[in-house]
Amino acid sequence: MSKRRLARENCLQSLYSSDIAGLETASVLASFQMEEFALEEKVFGFYKSLFTSTVENRQKIDEIIKKTSRNWEMERMPAIDRSILRMAVCEMMILADTPVPVIIDEAIELAKKYSTEKSGKFVNGVLDSIARQNNLVK
Repeated sequence: MSKRRLARENCLQSLYSSDIAGLETASVLASFQMEEFALEEKVFGFYKSLFTSTVENRQKIDEIIKKTSRNWEMERMPAIDRSILRMAVCEMMILADTPVPVIIDEAIELAKKYSTEKSGKFVNGVLDSIARQNNLVK
């Protein structure tokens, strides 16, 4: 598993915990800082940047997702799918340091691994639409 995928998986777990349990950002970061992956400064730095950026920009990110997924209310989406979408949108539109097709592919793989059988297609459809609407892909 690549180091960035490991960081994304941990970020997904953090976002999910924060969303479901309402945990504060600082407490989530503190608990994940104790994990083995945090020993590698570059991996933990990417994780921390992705997690905090997603949390700080959640309202903006949710608006972007809502515009694209018109038939789905955010509250009705499975929490894991919601967290994957938030993280990927943040990485595409705010951090913008990874090629968009890579971000979408990573999000699809996370959805297949952690969510339902149909989640990969759902995540792909929403993220692809967001990327096209915002001229992030050709």
